[in-house]
Amino acid sequence: MADDAVQRESMEYDLVIVGGGPAGLSAAIRFKQLADAAGEDLSVVVIEKGGEIGAHILSGVVMDPVGLDKLIPGWRERDDRPLKTEVTGDKFKFLGPNGEADISWLPMPGFMKNHGNYTGSLANVARWLGQEAENLGVEVFPGFAASDLVLGENGEVKGIVAGVMGIAADGSHKSDYEPGMELLGKYVLFAEGARGSLTKQLIAK
Repeated sequence: MADDAVQRESMEYDLVIVGGGPAGLSAAIRFKQLADAAGEDLSVVVIEKGGEIGAHILSGVVMDPVGLDKLIPGWRERDDRPLKTEVTGDKFKFLGPNGEADISWLPMPGFMKNHGNYTGSLANVARWLGQEAENLGVEVFPGFAASDLVLGENGEVKGIVAGVMGIAADGSHKSDYEPGMELLGKYVLFAEGARGSLTKQLIAK
């Protein structure tokens, strides 16, 4: 947990989101959409450890567009849309030592059918969502890893510590040590993915 002896600057937001992937960015966009619709000017920050949005995302994707349809209606008509190639059919083959056999005629479960989905780059989808979020006033900070939790007196999550630099492998401070900054939020959303270090701390706690 955050070292109380270290003096850090802090910034306060209504919502702090850890992780600049599709989930974190979509949450930021939706939060701002709802706030704007209610006439409220609420602050949102997204921090991403990658040097740029999309840097840590595997490229290939076959994506059901239903989420994008709800989040950003009309995205399909935009020239800058991140997904342009629609799946028009599926083919299933059984591969064996003697070759292949087309088994597309067999009844397949619905989740294996991709007709109407889109193929493309998930990294590009994330970059596009990042720009959409910034257009709505979300502060997006790539290149800032979240290194610690900020907890309140009762163990509640108040925020995170980001931008700490100059920590040696044994935990000691090197000559270029920077203590980072506390990003405090009324709400803190963890969208780090399957290997999120702060999420693991929270689960353990």
